Order: sequence, then C-alpha cells, then structure tokens
Amino acid sequence: MDDAPTTTDPATDTPEPVVSPFAASTPPASTTSAATSSGAKAVPLTVSETALAQVLGILAAEDDPESLGLRIEVTGVNGAEYAYDLSFEERTAAEPDDLIYDQGDLKVMIPVDSVDPLWGATLDLPSSAGQGGLVIRNPNRPDPLSGFDVDLSGTVTERINQLLEQSVNPALASHGGFAKLERIVDESKAVVTMGGGCQGCAVSAMTLRDGISKAILEHIPEITEVLDDTDHDAGENPYYPGT
Repeated sequence: MDDAPTTTDPATDTPEPVVSPFAASTPPASTTSAATSSGAKAVPLTVSETALAQVLGILAAEDDPESLGLRIEVTGVNGAEYAYDLSFEERTAAEPDDLIYDQGDLKVMIPVDSVDPLWGATLDLPSSAGQGGLVIRNPNRPDPLSGFDVDLSGTVTERINQLLEQSVNPALASHGGFAKLERIVDESKAVVTMGGGCQGCAVSAMTLRDGISKAILEHIPEITEVLDDTDHDAGENPYYPGT
C-alpha cells in the first residue's frame, strides 16, 4: 500500500486522505475501539470496530489468513503530517523488536520506531459516507526540523525567522500555509500566526502547538512560551487572546 498522510479533522466534509485502497463496505467513522475490556493493556494504535470488520473481511480472502498480521509503519513525513504504510505480512517475518498485539481477531504488528509516533492513534473508516479506504487519526505531529540542518544566528527575532523560513514553512507549504512571527513579548514570549491554507484549518492550532512551538522552544532558549495569535475562526480567536 502506498504512503499517505493521516487525517486529523474527522468533522470536515472534505474527503479524508486514505492510508489503504480498501473499499468501504461498512458504516463510516466509528469511534468505538476494537480493544475489549477496560482493563486491556494500553497499545499505541487502536482499530475501530468498523475498520476491524473491513480489514478482517479482506484478510479472509488471503491464501493463509491465519498466518498474517496487519503491519502499520510510519514511513516518513508528508507536509505537517506523518506518512504510513499498511500491509499484510507473515507473522513469522516480524522483527524481534516489533510490537505485536491483538485488536479483536486481528494481529497488529508495529515496528519499534513507529510506536511513539503512533501512540494514541486510531485506524478507522473515513467520516464521509461512500469514501473508500482507511484513515489513521493521529494526535501526534512530526518534528518540523526532522531532516533539516538549521543554522541559526543573530538576535532572537532573527533566529526565529530563520527557523520558520528554513524548516517550518517548507513543511507547511504542501498545505498552502505558512507561519509568521508577529512579535516578541516580555523578551520571552513569541507570538506566532499561521496564514494561507493553515488559517481556519481545524488542525492548525494543534500543528502550531505540537510542531512549531516545540521547534522554537528547543532551538531558541530565550523563548519560554509560544502564543498563537491566528484568527482561526472568522475574527474570533479561541486559543490565545491578542497581546
């Protein structure tokens, strides 16, 4: 199966990017996990009941379904999201450090390097009725500086602008968006806004908090807090008031 970005906005009417070509044949977007009892051991990724039924139906058509598991791997980054690969593989072919666990009657196999990026995610069906495939709803975001060699110098303002221009905005560009430093408050707070395709996006605040904010705090030691001053909702800012 090809790599594809996750979806994180199940409420939108926009078709969700899928992570497999499985055709939907069951009701979409269940939020119920296939994990059974409340005392079940915590696992990084859960499978909704509707997604589980679809995957098991496809698995049953394989030559030896009892020998196979569903391998879910984070393969890289697509813009501000992770990219994934899903495939049926022989259970005996799993690496020694792979995490293998049950979701209902399905054996899930996750490479050790994908465990943390997938923690808290759900494999589900798309929200839009009639849209095929599967989606991964993942609360995690990749480090926007991953793979970048960033050279920062100058004042705090100059270094933040360099950080945004060299690493953050190239990642956001695939969504038609960008991040901009508006001002520094009290010498330790960076006020940032998001524009273009990111403004008004339901996940842009999470992207700023989990990705951009993390990058600024890690690479600009003088900054202790990052404030989102984006007008996310038609003139009303539900996240941080302007300062």
